[in-house]
Amino acid sequence: MNWQKRWFQGMILFLLAFIWGGSFILTKLALRSLSGGQVATVRMMAAGLVLLPLAIRHFKHKSLKDLFHLAMSGFLGGLIPALLYARGQTHIESALAGMLNTMTPVFTFIIGFLCFKMRATWWQGVGLFLGMAGALGLMAAGSTMSLKNVDFYAVLIVMATASYAANVNLVKARLTHLKGVEITSLSFFFITPVALVYFLTTDVHHITVSKTWMIDLSAVLFLGVVGTALAMVLMNSLIRYATAIFASTVTYIIPVFAMGWGLLYGERLTYLHLGCMLTILLGVYLINSTYSRSGTKRL
Repeated sequence: MNWQKRWFQGMILFLLAFIWGGSFILTKLALRSLSGGQVATVRMMAAGLVLLPLAIRHFKHKSLKDLFHLAMSGFLGGLIPALLYARGQTHIESALAGMLNTMTPVFTFIIGFLCFKMRATWWQGVGLFLGMAGALGLMAAGSTMSLKNVDFYAVLIVMATASYAANVNLVKARLTHLKGVEITSLSFFFITPVALVYFLTTDVHHITVSKTWMIDLSAVLFLGVVGTALAMVLMNSLIRYATAIFASTVTYIIPVFAMGWGLLYGERLTYLHLGCMLTILLGVYLINSTYSRSGTKRL
């Protein structure tokens, strides 16, 4: 595959946006029968089981340092954000969750600057401010714009994007000597048992109460296999060859698909939501484009 070609990286970015853009509506469907914790853990277990043969194959000859970073990647890029997203979507629309997902590149920049010695410019500072302002606007969207209206469940989505961003920086800084399939399969190898234990502590029998439980369970299984296992292999491969910021800008396109699916499902959006999302995207553009125009150190 032509991973080093920018056109191929862009194609993978678009494919990831298509897959992840639909993940929010699939999560919403699954929540009709499963709890937030069940959706997240079934999703992780499905991905982990699909990737298990690959994990066993690639486990040999890995250093303890690599295994530690792979375990961290599993929690930061898999289990933790999955739990936060599923819990958040129990009370907010899938399209709004997709919009808030645009914060990932902003947090990628913040964590890279604070923890990985990434240099920053004034324009990136402006982009950071716009990104934070837009996110706060989305979280506080209501009849009036006020900090008192900040939605706890929207904050959970933002926390999930910060976890994703931490993982992007971790993979770029510590794991680029490994292939994407190695990173993904081994990181899920560590979190699958944890997800299973968590799932068994939930009310498993309650899942079959809903008349749509088979459809809902199928949605989360599809989300685990395609939206998690396959997508994470592609994402970790992309991070290996592109910059962390470029890889995280998949969130430019995700909201388009998320909003489309949400509107088809009957969700309502306002101009305020769109305005705040565009503000975030402008901030992300300023953060990312500075890398292209200047000699700023890339991750």
